[in-house]
Amino acid sequence: MKRILILSSIIFLSFTFFKKQKPTLYIIGDSTVRNGSGKGSDGQWGWGSVIQDYFDTTKIHIENHAIGGRSSRTFLTEGRWDKIMANLKKGDYVMIQFGHNDGGALNDSTRARGSIKGIGEETEEIDNMMTKKHETVHTYGWYMRKYINETKGKGATAIVFSPVPRNVWKVGKIPRDTYGKWAAETAKTTGAFFVDLNELVAVKYEQSDEATLKKNYFPIDHTHTNYEGAKVNAITVVEGLKGVKKCKLNKFLKK
Repeated sequence: MKRILILSSIIFLSFTFFKKQKPTLYIIGDSTVRNGSGKGSDGQWGWGSVIQDYFDTTKIHIENHAIGGRSSRTFLTEGRWDKIMANLKKGDYVMIQFGHNDGGALNDSTRARGSIKGIGEETEEIDNMMTKKHETVHTYGWYMRKYINETKGKGATAIVFSPVPRNVWKVGKIPRDTYGKWAAETAKTTGAFFVDLNELVAVKYEQSDEATLKKNYFPIDHTHTNYEGAKVNAITVVEGLKGVKKCKLNKFLKK
């Protein structure tokens, strides 16, 4: 009788644990999403480091896996995506923002992080000068599709973001990012949710000017924001999410 009671208790506790297990929101990207340790030690902040302030974290767990200097290619080749895939489960969410570093060199001895421009199936075989390994390099769209399709394959939800803009101006406007266009096209062809963060933030920035933005949000360089700039971008992420119909991640936003 005692054994039966113990077994029943174990079953009940296990059932309660799985029933109450929260979904996880994974965030992947570059330094504009998480800079350094993500705690602003260098005065630079990514929007992913403050996004938790806008979610009800009693109902959803948030993990920001973005890391500076990575592209859609190197986040994969360094095994960072594999670590997420090992834990990704049905009902989870993945926010994806890449593009700032994808325009770099495909092969050199210091970074070798670029992807082939576009969203096609082109490839280039290289002997990576940095890793000393042979590698097949794909297009930006190919890597983005991989993240999206493997997320969906786990029963999770992918949300693609165009890259947040830099404080770079041309004829009184902020040029829209080509990677934003490719991100949008990739999201559309895969059926992923999409937020045009590049456009939404650029519109806000254009209400000001380059010098003011440098003073208020970009004191160190034209790419990486301080805390206040990260907050503006995070708020815009939330505003963009609210505009995406049928995206169930919205139910975890604070009222």
